[in-house]
Amino acid sequence: MTPYDAPLTQAEPAPAPTALVDGFGRTVRYLRLSVTDRCDLRCVYCMPERMQFLPKAEVLTLDELDRIASAFVRLGVRKLRITGGEPLVRKGVMDLIDGLGRHLRSGALDELTLTTNGTRLAEFAGDLAKAGVKRINVSLDTLTPDLFARLTRGGDLGQVLNGVAAAQAEGLHIKLNAVALKDDNAAEIPELIRWAHDRGCDLTLIETMPIGEVDEDRTDQFLSLKDVRRDLESFWTLEDLPLNTGGPARYARIAETGGRLGFITPLSHTFCETCNRVRLTCTGTLHTCLGREDASDLRAVIRGGANDADLADAIRLAVDAKPEGHDFHIGRGLAPAVSRRMSTTGG
Repeated sequence: MTPYDAPLTQAEPAPAPTALVDGFGRTVRYLRLSVTDRCDLRCVYCMPERMQFLPKAEVLTLDELDRIASAFVRLGVRKLRITGGEPLVRKGVMDLIDGLGRHLRSGALDELTLTTNGTRLAEFAGDLAKAGVKRINVSLDTLTPDLFARLTRGGDLGQVLNGVAAAQAEGLHIKLNAVALKDDNAAEIPELIRWAHDRGCDLTLIETMPIGEVDEDRTDQFLSLKDVRRDLESFWTLEDLPLNTGGPARYARIAETGGRLGFITPLSHTFCETCNRVRLTCTGTLHTCLGREDASDLRAVIRGGANDADLADAIRLAVDAKPEGHDFHIGRGLAPAVSRRMSTTGG
């Protein structure tokens, strides 16, 4: 069986008695857990070049992150994704990942995974595999070293490619994420797809999202993935797939490459009706929608002496208020839909 033949997910089980169900009947099974707002890159669409990071006192400890994540697992969440910033720059992060792996071994959790920029993946790939991580997402917008350095403000493409190779050598399945940028990587997208599929990697294209202030106007770089798909279909055969990773991507198989291609289209095609995700920032703020300013302070709950039942009640209350959809709009002069930055939200 090739990586492309493997099912992305099993059929979803019926909601458990403790399941988290929002006011629109959507069952929340997926928590994205940010462990840090810090990153060793400064991607132009993600954060300003001179980013002000949070004081450490505001960031949850590893024990606090574990406690909140475990509360979500008890409430029926079946997938945990560790995010940042760049999660692998967080000191002691493998202690957290190893600890959360107990939920895999108990059967309470279906998947523990990670999104990374890949710069430290060569160092941590073996440890991630031992902890029970089976697949990871790696951000990679270009295969051109000079462009990579410019988009990341100084990043080393070779370091990331070495990390991808190291992860594959450990048996980890890789999905690459590429933000589609009209003036930078649009012409390179077919080459990036071929490169990924030649190496057994899935690739997902993402429309730039109006989240947080950055140094450029995202309007200049917005590229509709409807247009990208139409261009790809002028020379490739794309067949839609009824597959789901628990995230917002819609997948197609490219007949000529044999690989899977995902599309995340928050502006040209919303994905809110099937949203089963919530996000916890590294400060303990729970966001039930990426494109809304909703926020519930779980750090205050646990640092205020709450017991596990109190924490569960706070989580249920927040999820019940999950909005029906996001409020993303993009245009010249428009403020971002939300003021918080993607690097603090955890993607």
